[in-house]
Amino acid sequence: MTAAHAPTFIQSAGNAFVKDLRRLAQGTTAYRRQGRVWVEGDHLCGAALARGRQPAVAVFSESFWPLAPAQYAQAAIKNIVLPDALWAGISALESPAGMGFLLDWSEPAALQPRAPTVVLDRLQDAGNVGSVLRSAAAFGFTQIAAIKGTAALWSPKVLRAGMGAHFALQLVEGLEVPVLLDALQAPLLVTSSHQGDLLHRAELPWPCAWVMGHEGQGVSPLLEQRASQHIRIAQPGGEESLNVAAAAAICLHASAAGCLGR
Repeated sequence: MTAAHAPTFIQSAGNAFVKDLRRLAQGTTAYRRQGRVWVEGDHLCGAALARGRQPAVAVFSESFWPLAPAQYAQAAIKNIVLPDALWAGISALESPAGMGFLLDWSEPAALQPRAPTVVLDRLQDAGNVGSVLRSAAAFGFTQIAAIKGTAALWSPKVLRAGMGAHFALQLVEGLEVPVLLDALQAPLLVTSSHQGDLLHRAELPWPCAWVMGHEGQGVSPLLEQRASQHIRIAQPGGEESLNVAAAAAICLHASAAGCLGR
């Protein structure tokens, strides 16, 4: 280990760095104020490194630090080591992972007009949002456009549910619907339980922008009106509706399959 990677040991729970870290690990929107995102555990940290994200700071529990693989111990210029008891009070995980990265974060860039996009229309459940991001990355979508009222995309719960998908996507959040409609040029596809083409029979454009609506209220009227296509998912079992994350996975896979088949 080089001198540049030698750790700084912090013992006090009242330390300013520790206080900020706790807010990031346990809050939902602290990243917007601090300009940094906290990712915890080797899976998320590894995903960030694999996508070329260099951490500003790497943080380790005292017991994990001697065991830390070189790829983590040497990833950041600055390493911080915390006592296990202090680490346990910061981590939001039931079984604290022993390490995490602080990544620099800035306000999202402008929307890419024709990028394959998933529009999140006020999705409020963090698990649903993270699952949709994971499906989007898996099926070749490159952009997430989150309407104002959607769960914070970089919150700890969304990050955990996304399982590293964040680092494969451009994420733009806090959008108003008119701004979105002015910016996007890809055709909007909206799921519906009562109108439109059945998904397995539909001709799907590529690139496109799938709209996933609020868990209870569905897609907002203005987005409904501007949709290029309304799509129904066949449900021969007769259930009234699907969970939005499940519906997203089905629709995004259909788009990917259609694109590969061309």
